Amino acid sequence: MNDVVILCGGKGTRLSEETVSKPKPMVEIGGRPVLWHIMKHYAHYGCSRFILALGYKGDHIKNYFYNYRILSSDFTLEMRPEKSPQIHGKSDESRWEITFIDTGLDTLKGGRIKRLEKYIRSKNFHLTYGDGVSAVDIKKLEKFHSKHGMTGTVTGVHPPSRFGEMVIDGETVTHFEEKPQLSTGIINGGFFIFNKKIFSYLTPDEDCDFEFGPLQKLASEGQLKVYKHEGFWQCMDTARERDYLNGLWDAGSPPWKLW
Repeated sequence: MNDVVILCGGKGTRLSEETVSKPKPMVEIGGRPVLWHIMKHYAHYGCSRFILALGYKGDHIKNYFYNYRILSSDFTLEMRPEKSPQIHGKSDESRWEITFIDTGLDTLKGGRIKRLEKYIRSKNFHLTYGDGVSAVDIKKLEKFHSKHGMTGTVTGVHPPSRFGEMVIDGETVTHFEEKPQLSTGIINGGFFIFNKKIFSYLTPDEDCDFEFGPLQKLASEGQLKVYKHEGFWQCMDTARERDYLNGLWDAGSPPWKLW
């Protein structure tokens, strides 16, 4: 089982009406944080050991999961201080193991990932952002990564045109276009897999970026493959995107809900 690293430290300034009081991964879809939806997706495929890279208002994420068993369960409480609550029933989330790591308030993504290195147990590990949901098949993604044997795999998706694009040659990422001149229609959708060689491209410094610098170097060396996902993918950067995802949930058949 591969570990799952989720980047949860950003400030989410384009959702400031919500993120003034909570971190972006705690913005809710259908009454649950988008982070919970991402974790449920990975757990559906058997990946239930999570390492969360915390930053801005990370205490909200810690508190949510620390109290999760009580708040989402029926329980019996004896008021004697030496007695722990007796929780009734068992949820799918009971198999989850979550490690919470404060990676700094202003640390860029590359520095956050490097600071988690010692907590990763598996030979390969998943990495994704804490603000996007998808119907990507995690098992097929893992098989693709294992087959090509390179350092990294990024899931390529078809996005809104406001994103930068990845330039690809077959299944290999050749470079990234921040302001694309080409029209491949494929962008970085997150849902990465890396082997531990990725850490040689990173430093724990606060200003160590991820997409610009390390990923570009990986691509220039031919060590980054793209797994093309043709199905549903959606990030949640704005209030409009949050409302769109909530509308899909409320309609009763959200395309990322595979569990």
